[in-house]
Order: sequence, then structure tokens, then C-alpha cells
Amino acid sequence: MTTSQTAVLSGVQEPRYRPSARKRSAHVDDCAFLANAYGLTPDPWQTTVLECWLATEKDGRMRAGRCGLAVPRQNGKNAILEMIELYFLVVLHRKILHTAHEVKTARKAFLRLAGFFENDRQWPELAALVKEIRRTNGQEAVVLHNGGSIEFIARSRGSGRGYTVDVLVCDEAQELTDEQLEALLPTISSAPSGDPQQIYTGTPPGPTSPGTVFCRMREAGIARKDPRLSWVEWSVAEVGDIYDRHRVAATNPALGIRLQMSVIDDELGQMTPEGYARERLGWWSDHGSTPPAIPKPLWDACKVDKAPTGGKPSFGVKFSVDGERASLAAAVAHGESVHVEVIAQMATAAPMVGDVPLVDWLVKAGRTCSSLVIDGKAGAGALEAELLKRGFPGSKAGRITVDGAITAHAQTLDAIQSARLTHVGQPALTTAVLAAAKRSIGTAGGWGWQPIGDGDVLDLEAATLALYGAKRSKPSGRVPRRIY
Repeated sequence: MTTSQTAVLSGVQEPRYRPSARKRSAHVDDCAFLANAYGLTPDPWQTTVLECWLATEKDGRMRAGRCGLAVPRQNGKNAILEMIELYFLVVLHRKILHTAHEVKTARKAFLRLAGFFENDRQWPELAALVKEIRRTNGQEAVVLHNGGSIEFIARSRGSGRGYTVDVLVCDEAQELTDEQLEALLPTISSAPSGDPQQIYTGTPPGPTSPGTVFCRMREAGIARKDPRLSWVEWSVAEVGDIYDRHRVAATNPALGIRLQMSVIDDELGQMTPEGYARERLGWWSDHGSTPPAIPKPLWDACKVDKAPTGGKPSFGVKFSVDGERASLAAAVAHGESVHVEVIAQMATAAPMVGDVPLVDWLVKAGRTCSSLVIDGKAGAGALEAELLKRGFPGSKAGRITVDGAITAHAQTLDAIQSARLTHVGQPALTTAVLAAAKRSIGTAGGWGWQPIGDGDVLDLEAATLALYGAKRSKPSGRVPRRIY
């Protein structure tokens, strides 16, 4: 392609993926007007993103509770955050928590936004709004007299505790882990505005990035099954021809505005094809799908025609995150293997195993089982307390610890990979297995199950707990309570 041909290439403003078109909200024009007044004139593509994020319902509430943006680097993600954060602060008086993967990134974001409120000569009206600007490292914040505020932190396993905000911003979302997200989400559960919103921006995860949260969000966004989720993305479907400059234009909306093809050509000459496709073309490895932890051929190889006879079963009960469901599974050791089966999945409002209430069923089973392992913040404690109250042997029952959960998941995958787990091919369990990917637990490389897209892994979680109990049970059937 000649130089004259490449010179006319400009970035495509329409994303590859975006929510279904809706009536334009007045917030969009107001936000763009405010941004333009302070030197942040939005590009057409940035206006498109604002349209998706600021769409409202008939009652005036934000249509999207979760907003995601994936676009290659240096196109202007940070500018969009500055536009919407400025609007939330000055016009809507919202409280914002801006998080980033690293301290230096959070610090840079603070300095950029604080700059709008510190220039009393150029923008005295903004400076007059300031109640306080905090510069202490790790506690940076801009607080306004109108009630709006924005605080900046680097994410960690405990970050976000003690904050109550309306808007949670997660920059560098490809680095966000489930553990960090679980610590952050409660910050908006009692949003002062009554209209909480989450905003995630980033790029496709690289080989060393966790990517679990961002990938899961992308899968749900592309599926368009959640009307409260707004996903906007510029990307290619495959690595393909990395020398095709039209693909660069299709995935970099800022090309010709703040990105130059000559600079991009320099990147092409230094990166691997996969790295260039990911960083510059927005390519998601495996089309952005979270890789399954258990391939179907491995699971199929563990299938047997009949369950083994004899042996004392171990049971696992797993509660869903929202506490609305629970799954009960059993495992029996036989030789060098462990056989697993799901007994029932039930609503926790009235948990039943067939025609028998769950607690009654477990109390009866406790006479002959070797162990019962329980997990789930939403119901495990109450179930354990009720069982002990009803006489379930305390030496056999207990809630699993974080270390125990890490061990349980590793044991289950190892048993499948080594064909030392057997099952009879129950459809519900098989569906859960094939919908499972890995998610990080802790900071030492531990992991657990997470669903791919809209999948459900609750039955697999219960089977994992049961297998763990079977492996830890002593021949006598007694399990020391302290191992859980």
C-alpha cells in the first residue's frame, strides 16, 4: 500500500459491539457540552460511548448499571473517564471511587482530574466548587461543596472497604480479579443517589493478566442478555493479517486524531503477531472466551456405567452467591478413585431433597456418612448451626476455609486429569463441568471454579466439596473438624 493511500485512512468511529440503539439521553449532550468547555471535546466514537453509558430509563435512572469499554491502547479511554467523572461531579453531584491496577496509574488519573479544579485563573467556576483536595499518597481525592467527590485508590484484596459511593470506576479492568471485585462491589450497594453504576475500561487480557472479570463481562455483553449491561468494543475476531492497515483503522477510532500510522508501524516491527493483534487490533485470544478448565474428552473419559457399591459417602453443600439456591452432592472413595454424583439442586427458600427437607435429610444421612463439607457465605453458617442444633455429629461437619477450597479444586481437576474421578454422566453435572473456567483465589496461585458466560457451576462446586471430604476422611469415617 502506498503512502498516499495510507494517509487517507482514519479510525472507524462505530464499534464492533455495542448495545442496541436507544433514545439519546439529555445527559449525553450536557456531558459533551461540559467536556468541550474544559478542553475535552469528545470524538464521535467517544460520544457513542457516552450515549451507551448515560442512557436513561423513563424514571430518569441510568439504564446501564454496568458499563464496559474495550478499545486498543492510546485511543482515549482515559479522556472518556475524565469527561464522565467531571460531569458526575459537577452536574450530578455523584460520589465516585476511581480504582486502578497500580498506584502510579491511580495517581496520574487524580492529577489529571484535580487539574480542572486547581486552575482558578482559567476555570474559576470549578475552583470555587472545591471543598478539599487531598494529596496524601494513596488517599488522593477531590471533594466539592455540592456533595460530589472522587477518590482514587489502587486495587488490592481489601481495597474499597470503608467507602460508600454512587459510581465505581475500574480502570485497567483486564487486571481486575474476582477477589478485588468482591471487596469493591459493596461500596455502591448503598449508593447515596440510589442509582449506582459500575464502569470498566481496559484492553484484552494478555498472558499474565487475570482477565477473569473482564472476560466474563465481555461474554455477557456480547450475548446481549442483560439489559443492565452496556458493552462497547473495538476489535478483530482473529489475529489474521496484521499488515492490513484497514484493520488498524477499523479497531482504532483515534487513528488520524491522536494516533499516527507511522507510530503504529513501529509497533508492528517490534511486537509478536499475537501481541500486536491484542494490543493494537483489540484481539481477544480464543475470541475472548474464557478457556474451559475441563475439556469434554477428559470428562467423558471418567464416565462409568454404574456407581460403585459400598463405602461411606461424603457430602458437599454449596450455596450460590446470591443465596437463592443450593446444591447437594455426594462422593465415595473406591480404590484409588473417587466417585461423585449430584443428589439435588434446590431453592434455599424451601430446600428439599425430593419430598424431604434438606436439614432432615442431612441429619439422617449424618448417621452413616463420613463427612459433610459446606460452603457459601449466604447460607453455610446458618445450615451448619441448624445441623449441630439437631444433633448432626460435629466431628463430621464444617465449613471449608480458603486454603481448603484451593486444595479441593486442585484435587478435583487432578482427579479428572488422571482419570481417578468417576461419574455416571448426569446431565446437570456434565453441564456444570463444561461451563467451568478457573478464577483466582488469594495471591499465591490458588484458584476456584467460575462460570463461562451465563453458565452455572453450582453442581460442580458441590461435587468438589464432596470429593474433598472423601479424600480427607479417615477409615473410621471421622473427620477432624479443624481441617475445614
